[in-house]
Amino acid sequence: MQAYIQRNRILLIHLSFWWVYFSFFYYQVSFGKPGEETDLTEALVTTILHIGFIATLAYINYFIFLPRLIHKKNLFAYLLEFLPVFAIFITMYVYVKRVQMANNEHIGYFYSIKFIVQHSVGTIFIVIFVGMLKFAEDWLELEAKRKEVENEKLMAELTFLKAQINPHFLFNTLNNLYYLAFTNSPNTTEVIAKLSQMMRYMIYDSNHAKVLLSKEIEYIENYISLEKLRLNNQIPITFEIEGNISQTQIVPLILITFLENAFKHGVSNNSTDAYIVVKLSVTKNELIYIVENSKLKSSNHEKSGIGLRNVKRRLDLSYSNKYQLVVEDTESDYKVNLTLNQL
Repeated sequence: MQAYIQRNRILLIHLSFWWVYFSFFYYQVSFGKPGEETDLTEALVTTILHIGFIATLAYINYFIFLPRLIHKKNLFAYLLEFLPVFAIFITMYVYVKRVQMANNEHIGYFYSIKFIVQHSVGTIFIVIFVGMLKFAEDWLELEAKRKEVENEKLMAELTFLKAQINPHFLFNTLNNLYYLAFTNSPNTTEVIAKLSQMMRYMIYDSNHAKVLLSKEIEYIENYISLEKLRLNNQIPITFEIEGNISQTQIVPLILITFLENAFKHGVSNNSTDAYIVVKLSVTKNELIYIVENSKLKSSNHEKSGIGLRNVKRRLDLSYSNKYQLVVEDTESDYKVNLTLNQL
C-alpha cells in the first residue's frame, strides 16, 4: 500500500484536491443560503459545470503552457499564450452561467462586473495551485533521479572496493600457501581445501548486500586456521564468540580486514610476545567486534595499506551513521573496537 501511494502520490494529491474543492463548492451551492430551499440536482449540475470549466483550464495550463514555460523560461511568452485562453474560458463560463440562470430571480448578479471578477480571481487561484503541483512533480522526479544516480554511484563504489579486497586477501593467502608448499608442509592439502571454501564464499556469497553472520564467521575461522598453520601454532590466537549469530546479517567482508592487519603487523615466528585476541559479541540490535594484537617493532599501523582504507570507506557507505570505530594504538599493542548498530 505504501509503495502504491509513493508511486502515485501526485495523482492522489490531484484527486484529493478536486474532491475537497468539489465537496466544498457543492455544500456552498446547496446549503449556503439558510432559509432557502435548494434543488440538490440543480446544485450538482452547477457544481459539475463550475468544476468542469476550471479543471479543463487548469489542466490545459498544466500539460501545455507550463511545460513550455519550464522549457523556454520565458514568462512573457507564457502570459501571451495563456491569457487569451484564460479570457476565452471566462467568457464561455459567464455566458453558460447566464443561460443556466435565465429564470433565476438573481439573474442580475450574473450580468454584473462583480460576478466576472469574482469568478476570474477564483479561477486564477485554482489554476495557480494546480500549476504549483506541476513544479512539485518535476521537483520530485528530479529528486528521485538524483537519488537513483547517487545510489548507482555508491553501488559502483562498493563493488569497486570489494573487488580490491578480494585480490588483496588472495595475494596474502597465496603467499602463505607458497610458504607451506616451499617447506613441504603436510598441511598444504588442508590449506588448499580451506582456501577453496573461502574463495567460494568470496565469489558467490559476498555478492549479496548482506550475508548471515555465521557465514562470515566461518570465513574468519578458516582464515585464522590458515594463519595458525603458517605460524606452526607458535603464536597464541584467541577467537571468542558470544550471542546468537544464526539470525544476524552483516555486510560481507567487513570484519576480515582488521584481522588481516593484526596478522600483518602484530605477529611473526621471531616474536615471543606476539598474540592476537578476537572477540565478537551479538545482541538484538548490536554487534561488537574487537581485534587486539601485539605490535612488531618494525610495524606501523598508520601505513596499513589499501585494505584498512577500503573497509573504512565501506563502513561509511554501508552503515553510514550506524557504526562506531575506535582505535587504541600504544607502543606495544594495537586494538580495534568496531560496533555496528541497528542490524
